[in-house]
Amino acid sequence: MLQLFRRGTSGGDFQQRALTKLTVINSLLGRPFLQSLRIKVGDKAELTKAFTQNDVVTFSDLTGDTNPLHLNEDFAKKSRFGRTIVHGVLINGLTSAVLGTKMPGQGCVLLSQEIRFPAPLYTGEEVIAAAEVKRLKGSIAHISVSCKVKGSGKTVMEGMVKVMVSDS
Repeated sequence: MLQLFRRGTSGGDFQQRALTKLTVINSLLGRPFLQSLRIKVGDKAELTKAFTQNDVVTFSDLTGDTNPLHLNEDFAKKSRFGRTIVHGVLINGLTSAVLGTKMPGQGCVLLSQEIRFPAPLYTGEEVIAAAEVKRLKGSIAHISVSCKVKGSGKTVMEGMVKVMVSDS
């Protein structure tokens, strides 16, 4: 039998911290252990990256996505974008890097995502990938993610993800 007890929360602090500290008593093992989530609602993290055309080519080689919008400058010049664009999934990979290395960090597992790409990202544009914890429910964190071009603030990706937070 697994019993959950809330620790160290009171008043307005309750909503934000109630699910971040849990004492779990496992009667099957006969010994208690503390599960401490390392994040709380409002936590933020970010990283910055500028993709090169070589990054785009490497990604294309790895995935097989050879869409000429990403690889062929002559083709892309005739498109609505006017030049080659970075793969959306490559941009999305930056949010994975934020989640897995900064916040929530090592051991988290991406469960689902809902994202959109409102504008293109061009090679050489420096993009800031950001994440913010919006809600915690047990060991599941609901996190808003975005990628914006540094300087102009142009949003090239935004959405929500759910991650399972590591208990270690």
